[in-house]
Amino acid sequence: MSIETISLSGRKKVVSNKEMTFLEKMYLIAIVKGLLITIKHFFTKKATIHYPEQVREMSPVYRGRHMLKRDEQGRENCTACGLCALSCPAEAITMKAAERRPDEKHLYREEKYAEIYEINMLRCIFCGLCEEACPKDAVYLTISKELVPSNYDREDFIFGKDKLVMPLEMAIQNAQLKNAN
Repeated sequence: MSIETISLSGRKKVVSNKEMTFLEKMYLIAIVKGLLITIKHFFTKKATIHYPEQVREMSPVYRGRHMLKRDEQGRENCTACGLCALSCPAEAITMKAAERRPDEKHLYREEKYAEIYEINMLRCIFCGLCEEACPKDAVYLTISKELVPSNYDREDFIFGKDKLVMPLEMAIQNAQLKNAN
């Protein structure tokens, strides 16, 4: 007995409801086919690499670790608007805004800054939406081939500003490169 159905594309598809034989009901043929596939893969070369000694070749469009950028004067770009946290599908970013004091003008560009900025790297899916949502160009996924280091404690995968903010020397280097161009 066959039933005719119409797909969304308008093409007809014939579906059959034939009765299964005794061997098909026992699924012996399917089990043997599965075992043959397993045995075939058992003798092929594995794709495993020994990570600390060998490093896998990364794609040229690889999105690496997060970084909070600084401007040419070494001040943080982040204004704690929260758009990166809102755009994150994994909800990996948390932040707390604070007002800049008069003696902190050399540290932060705007009146508000991120007092607490944390990314849970266990939840992050490295999609780059936080980078795209940032209006101040503060969040940046580095192009370097640096991976998130492995660890045994979950707390070590929550990166705070101490691990995320761009080093001052790198900000000065970037400013010099911009001025040279």
